[in-house]
Amino acid sequence: MELAYSIAGLVVGFIVGLTGIGGGALMTPILIVGFGINPLVAVSTDLLYAAITKFGGVWPYAKKKLVAWKVVGAMLVGSVPGSLVTLWILSRIDHPETLEHLINLTLGVSLVLTSVAVFMRNRIREAVINYHAPELKALARRWRLPITSLAGLFLGGLVTLSSVGAGALGTALLILLFPHMTMPMIVATDLVHAVVLTSVAGVGHWQMGNVDTTLLVYLLIGSLPGVYVGGHLGTRLSPKVMQPIMGSLLLVIGLRFVIG
Repeated sequence: MELAYSIAGLVVGFIVGLTGIGGGALMTPILIVGFGINPLVAVSTDLLYAAITKFGGVWPYAKKKLVAWKVVGAMLVGSVPGSLVTLWILSRIDHPETLEHLINLTLGVSLVLTSVAVFMRNRIREAVINYHAPELKALARRWRLPITSLAGLFLGGLVTLSSVGAGALGTALLILLFPHMTMPMIVATDLVHAVVLTSVAGVGHWQMGNVDTTLLVYLLIGSLPGVYVGGHLGTRLSPKVMQPIMGSLLLVIGLRFVIG
């Protein structure tokens, strides 16, 4: 079974390196459906898994000064309290069946939203940039940091409950609110936010005793080399090919959890 965990980590790590999408979105469903792991344990373990695997990607972006730290701060002002409140609510739920149903439903919704974000990312960016409404754009510029924090509150709760959304949904949010930022800046800013958010949520779950540390280690053994190999091959593949494939896959998996 330990070998199977590492193989799953290798496959998911390879896909993440190849496409930049799908860490929590693929790992959590695999753990729940493929290995029959309790949804709460799967989500909790995957949060720390995501924090560790994404941490290595922060330094290169920070070194190139691509991280918009002010925007990261605005997102964290909302997402960290959102995560902490969600953790507190989870600690108050005494019925395992209710908790499992809540996590499965939230996971399904998160996956569907993530698939939409993957499909629509480029269209959202083009629409916002080409939208001609000077007064509305000026109003948006004035309020976008508070709006970012408010959206972060929702994102913090969603990620803490499902381990999904910190990447694709965070990126879509930044594209919508900060269209002037380049894609490397958006990716870098979202990555830093995702690392902090998943770390906070993961540590919170660990303190509640929900993390399977043995499972976490075996997943990392497979995923780290997978990310490395996938990252090298990913430069040769067109996003126009990979994004529809990943979006479709996440949509199917998400609907399975929502309907099932």
